[in-house]
Amino acid sequence: FQSFQNVGKEKNFVFLSKKIEPSSVLETAPLSDGLKKELAWNKFSGPTFTESYCWPPVALGCDVVAISHQGNDPLLYIPPVLTLLQLKSDYQPLPNRSGVSLILCPGWKKAQVVLDLLKTYGKGCRQLHPMLIILGQNKEAASQVEMRGCEVIVTTPYNLLRLLEHNTGLLCRLCHLVLDEVEVLLSDTTEQVFTILYCYKRATAQAQENLPRQIVAVGTQWNKHIPPLIKEFMSDPHIVITAVEEAAIFGNVQQVVQPCMNSNRTAELLKLLDFTQRNLQKVLVFTDSITDVEIIHKALKSNSVVSLKKHKESKCNDQCVLERWRRMHSSGTPAVLVLTDDCLQSLGITDATCVIHFSFPSPEVFGQRLQSLRDNFCTGMKNSAGDQEHMKAKSVILLTESSSCHAPEILCYLKHAEAEIPEELYHLTLRVLESEEDKLSRPLCASLKMFGICRKRTKCPDRHQINSSIDMAQNIADEMIETPKRVAILPLLIVHATNYFGRIVRKQKDQYTVLAKEMNDYFKVPGQRISVTNVEKSVFYGLCEGGICHRVQVVETPPAKDEENVCKVTIKYIDEGRTSQVNSDQLLHLPAKFQNLPPQAVEIVVCRVKPIDNEVEWNPKVTDHINHKIKGKLHHAKVVHTLGRTVWVDPMVGVTSLPEMKMWINEYNIRSEILSMGLGTDNPEHIGEIQKLCRQITVLDHAERLEHFTEEDTAGLEEASSPQATSVQENPAESCNSSGTSPSSKPSIVSRIQTKEAEDSTVHQQKGCHPQIKWFQDNVTVTLKVQILRASDSKCKFSREKVAFSAYSEGKLYVADLELYQSVIAEKSTCVIKDTEAVILLVKEKKGAWCKLLKNKNVHVSLDFEHWEEPEDERPFTVG
Repeated sequence: FQSFQNVGKEKNFVFLSKKIEPSSVLETAPLSDGLKKELAWNKFSGPTFTESYCWPPVALGCDVVAISHQGNDPLLYIPPVLTLLQLKSDYQPLPNRSGVSLILCPGWKKAQVVLDLLKTYGKGCRQLHPMLIILGQNKEAASQVEMRGCEVIVTTPYNLLRLLEHNTGLLCRLCHLVLDEVEVLLSDTTEQVFTILYCYKRATAQAQENLPRQIVAVGTQWNKHIPPLIKEFMSDPHIVITAVEEAAIFGNVQQVVQPCMNSNRTAELLKLLDFTQRNLQKVLVFTDSITDVEIIHKALKSNSVVSLKKHKESKCNDQCVLERWRRMHSSGTPAVLVLTDDCLQSLGITDATCVIHFSFPSPEVFGQRLQSLRDNFCTGMKNSAGDQEHMKAKSVILLTESSSCHAPEILCYLKHAEAEIPEELYHLTLRVLESEEDKLSRPLCASLKMFGICRKRTKCPDRHQINSSIDMAQNIADEMIETPKRVAILPLLIVHATNYFGRIVRKQKDQYTVLAKEMNDYFKVPGQRISVTNVEKSVFYGLCEGGICHRVQVVETPPAKDEENVCKVTIKYIDEGRTSQVNSDQLLHLPAKFQNLPPQAVEIVVCRVKPIDNEVEWNPKVTDHINHKIKGKLHHAKVVHTLGRTVWVDPMVGVTSLPEMKMWINEYNIRSEILSMGLGTDNPEHIGEIQKLCRQITVLDHAERLEHFTEEDTAGLEEASSPQATSVQENPAESCNSSGTSPSSKPSIVSRIQTKEAEDSTVHQQKGCHPQIKWFQDNVTVTLKVQILRASDSKCKFSREKVAFSAYSEGKLYVADLELYQSVIAEKSTCVIKDTEAVILLVKEKKGAWCKLLKNKNVHVSLDFEHWEEPEDERPFTVG
């Protein structure tokens, strides 16, 4: 059975493998009365459109696969599962009902959300005692789990497998298995999930009790592993899909990407339509402008292709177009309709066999266009026997050099749909991701800083490249880091297990210690505590809390104040890094002499350790432990990299001073401490990835001078500072210096040569080499071929009269800054990186031949005679 429905003004789409009577009103939903009351008490506004189709089959105990844009919402399954668990008769064969339901989540954070919802809505049911199980890699943790009385277990695939090593009989009593965010589970933990499913299948086959068995999978995307999930482990499941682009993947719509020049789109379209003429196709050609519709319609007419057109200014109404559309096909003529996107909904066409995206679509528009194919979605799953014959619905995207706007999102979808993807789309996407012009003001991605990688780069809202004006606006003063092999750090704000804010404390007469004493003495005098009447953003003030005076900066003020001229303002403690809200009348005038010392707060990142199980955030257990252990306590660390006011350290050790004996004791190593909890794992690529990220900085900053410490130094410090080898040392400098030399000792000749070579290399890279360039032209464009092998980190910036190209090749930086002889259209010009060259295409502002490329002669630029076409009125051309 296949059903497509449009409901209400929103034109909701739904695909159903079997008929379902939706429950669109809470009062009539198949839920227990107590649960309905609890939902109403919590101001639940549903059921949503997708919930109205999901709840009935789940509440009946059926296997269900639900794919929706809201597929990451646990309320798609929690209410009907809780209702099922109220039925005592179904579970009579069990002596107790511990572990009858299991919810698998992609990570600990989502699992915590699910647990909180179970506790909230479980109040309207019999007590189920839901439990979140997150185990570290320490084997003894699984043996300490007590599940008696717990009817709902929430965990992740990795943690369940650790639990099953200790409790092998857990799956025998399992009745309801839920896969939350199934596309993430099947993408990131494929092997683990299928191992669990096979264990479950084997356990149910051996079980003697006649128990209900149910698998529910919900998510936002269809996944190539869902068909085997259905075939191997489910029993005639209900498939509910309310996302049209995901239904298109399930329905085997063929996705084709056709690269072409923007100026050649119409000719490419004619080729595609010539192919469809051999079959009785129903073709929709979509574009985003009325002008394009008219041009395409005229071109088709002149090439003897019968077609219809529709846009908002068309004289022909919707009914007229639809009648002619049906008549063309029934008369044995291929039906071709050229239209703008805003006409699709009113026409309501659903029986097209092919859509051609003449204008590159946004993800939202792409889904709307695919909806016109829905009558020709295949009902069977991919790779089924009858499927090959039915594969007739097709979507063709015309990809041009100006299609970069939504390239990353469309590429992501096409990969997800397992379509063939041309190199041109990868190049466009790479260019968008590298430029990230819309993200220049965003903060640098936290995941990139903390772990050296962002696993969700295409979706991440933050920046993934250095912006010197932001990242290096405030650098750490050189005097703060007296010797990078040994700095004293005082962490004051713990963001998470490996990220803190605090101060670098100087060993000899720390400037902030002196300043703090002077401020405290100054503000002790009542007459010198002058409250601020007019608070201004970004200005420094004083703040006294519990006898301690702080320097603070106002970062946010409310739009309006109350009658007493007092308001809540957001402040940042510039010497600690934390933020807070205070009343404006608490802020004190800060004399200029207390503002001379730069803000002392720095961001600290502990390197080479990351969460286990590919988690993207630290488990709160780790953060709480580290917070309790290190906050406000002195640590010694080796700085391996700096960027602005961020320092990366490896290692960072807790120390205790013995002033009478002039000694320091290393108590613990933070990285080792995290690893010992079993919730962290080694991250050897971290430092290298940070250094790679910072190579794009054109100025040799302090961070570059700190990069060249040997691995042996770090390893020696690890050994000296491990908790298992607590040591007593006479010289505090030596506790973080494995070579045994004092800070005053001269560096070895080898290290000095290495540093000099590194500096020379960096200076050379700043200047860069000029690549060889060949060029040719036609009346509309100019093509530049930059001879460069396997270019990386490439950038090409266009302006009206200038092109600036740069890229790395085999460790060298190549730079070409070209001042053009005539003007070009910057936004239409492109650069494509190939294996042996970069091809730059410039679109001329005025058509016609150029007598030369550059205003000034350049020995690195020459004519490409292999591609040169002599214009009819031959003119003398210069080579550059």
